[in-house]
Amino acid sequence: MPHRFKISAAKNGEFVAKFVYNAETMVWSENYKSKASATNCIESIKKNAPGAAVVDLTKGEEGKGYRFELVASKDGQTFVRFVAANGEPMVRSETYKSRSSAKNCIKSLKERAAKAETLDEA
Repeated sequence: MPHRFKISAAKNGEFVAKFVYNAETMVWSENYKSKASATNCIESIKKNAPGAAVVDLTKGEEGKGYRFELVASKDGQTFVRFVAANGEPMVRSETYKSRSSAKNCIKSLKERAAKAETLDEA
Protein backbone atom coordinates (compact mmCIF):
# COMPACT_ATOMS: atom_id res chain seq x y z
CA MET A 1 0.00 0.00 0.00
CA PRO A 2 1.60 3.28 -1.05
CA HIS A 3 -0.18 5.39 1.62
CA ARG A 4 1.25 4.85 5.08
CA PHE A 5 2.12 6.52 8.34
CA LYS A 6 5.71 6.83 9.49
CA ILE A 7 7.23 7.63 12.84
CA SER A 8 10.58 9.29 12.24
CA ALA A 9 13.32 10.63 14.44
CA ALA A 10 13.35 14.41 14.77
CA LYS A 11 15.89 16.75 16.30
CA ASN A 12 16.80 16.60 19.98
CA GLY A 13 15.75 12.97 20.32
CA GLU A 14 12.13 13.74 19.54
CA PHE A 15 9.71 12.04 17.13
CA VAL A 16 7.43 13.15 14.29
CA ALA A 17 4.40 11.42 12.78
CA LYS A 18 3.94 11.61 9.01
CA PHE A 19 1.38 10.42 6.46
CA VAL A 20 3.14 9.66 3.21
CA TYR A 21 2.31 8.60 -0.32
CA ASN A 22 5.22 6.70 -1.84
CA ALA A 23 8.14 9.04 -1.02
CA GLU A 24 6.07 12.23 -0.62
CA THR A 25 5.13 13.46 2.86
CA MET A 26 1.54 14.66 2.72
CA VAL A 27 1.15 15.80 6.36
CA TRP A 28 3.37 15.86 9.43
CA SER A 29 2.95 16.49 13.14
CA GLU A 30 4.77 18.66 15.59
CA ASN A 31 7.77 17.07 17.28
CA TYR A 32 6.88 14.84 20.21
CA LYS A 33 9.17 14.03 23.12
CA SER A 34 8.08 10.40 23.16
CA LYS A 35 7.45 7.84 20.45
CA ALA A 36 4.25 6.91 22.28
CA SER A 37 2.89 10.43 21.70
CA ALA A 38 3.63 10.20 17.97
CA THR A 39 1.90 6.81 17.91
CA ASN A 40 -1.13 8.26 19.73
CA CYS A 41 -1.32 11.04 17.11
CA ILE A 42 -1.42 8.46 14.32
CA GLU A 43 -4.02 6.30 16.07
CA SER A 44 -6.23 9.33 16.62
CA ILE A 45 -6.01 10.30 12.94
CA LYS A 46 -6.82 6.74 11.89
CA LYS A 47 -9.89 6.76 14.12
CA ASN A 48 -11.16 10.30 13.54
CA ALA A 49 -10.11 11.43 10.05
CA PRO A 50 -12.56 9.32 8.00
CA GLY A 51 -15.62 11.03 9.46
CA ALA A 52 -14.14 14.45 10.14
CA ALA A 53 -15.75 17.60 8.81
CA VAL A 54 -13.97 19.88 6.35
CA VAL A 55 -13.93 23.55 7.35
CA ASP A 56 -12.80 26.20 4.87
CA LEU A 57 -11.24 28.95 6.96
CA THR A 58 -10.54 30.95 3.78
CA LYS A 59 -14.32 31.39 3.50
CA GLY A 60 -14.85 32.25 7.15
CA GLU A 61 -16.27 28.86 8.09
CA GLU A 62 -15.91 27.63 11.66
CA GLY A 63 -15.91 24.15 13.09
CA LYS A 64 -15.79 22.09 16.25
CA GLY A 65 -14.65 18.59 17.00
CA TYR A 66 -12.15 16.69 14.88
CA ARG A 67 -11.88 18.46 11.56
CA PHE A 68 -9.83 19.25 8.51
CA GLU A 69 -9.18 22.93 7.94
CA LEU A 70 -8.32 24.59 4.64
CA VAL A 71 -6.07 27.51 5.57
CA ALA A 72 -4.66 30.37 3.48
CA SER A 73 -0.89 30.79 3.72
CA LYS A 74 0.77 34.22 3.74
CA ASP A 75 1.60 33.90 0.04
CA GLY A 76 -2.00 33.15 -0.96
CA GLN A 77 -1.61 29.39 -1.28
CA THR A 78 -3.60 26.83 0.72
CA PHE A 79 -2.56 24.23 3.28
CA VAL A 80 -4.42 21.62 5.28
CA ARG A 81 -4.55 21.10 9.04
CA PHE A 82 -6.15 18.22 10.87
CA VAL A 83 -7.37 19.54 14.21
CA ALA A 84 -8.28 17.59 17.35
CA ALA A 85 -11.55 18.04 19.23
CA ASN A 86 -9.75 20.30 21.73
CA GLY A 87 -8.76 22.71 18.94
CA GLU A 88 -5.09 21.70 18.80
CA PRO A 89 -3.61 21.09 15.34
CA MET A 90 -2.39 17.51 15.00
CA VAL A 91 -0.82 17.59 11.52
CA ARG A 92 -0.40 20.03 8.65
CA SER A 93 0.43 19.78 4.98
CA GLU A 94 2.73 21.62 2.65
CA THR A 95 1.27 24.67 0.92
CA TYR A 96 -0.48 24.03 -2.37
CA LYS A 97 -0.86 26.48 -5.26
CA SER A 98 -4.11 24.76 -6.17
CA ARG A 99 -7.01 24.45 -3.72
CA SER A 100 -7.96 21.22 -5.48
CA SER A 101 -4.58 19.74 -4.48
CA ALA A 102 -5.28 20.66 -0.85
CA LYS A 103 -8.70 19.02 -1.11
CA ASN A 104 -7.11 15.90 -2.62
CA CYS A 105 -4.82 15.72 0.43
CA ILE A 106 -7.91 15.69 2.66
CA LYS A 107 -9.60 13.08 0.47
CA SER A 108 -6.55 10.79 0.73
CA LEU A 109 -6.52 11.02 4.52
CA LYS A 110 -10.27 10.49 4.82
CA GLU A 111 -10.22 7.46 2.52
CA ARG A 112 -6.90 5.83 3.40
CA ALA A 113 -5.78 6.77 6.92
CA ALA A 114 -7.87 4.19 8.78
CA LYS A 115 -6.27 1.24 6.96
CA ALA A 116 -2.77 2.65 6.43
CA GLU A 117 0.08 0.72 7.99
CA THR A 118 2.47 2.47 10.38
CA LEU A 119 6.20 2.15 9.90
CA ASP A 120 8.54 2.89 12.78
CA GLU A 121 11.66 4.47 11.30
CA ALA A 122 12.85 6.12 14.51
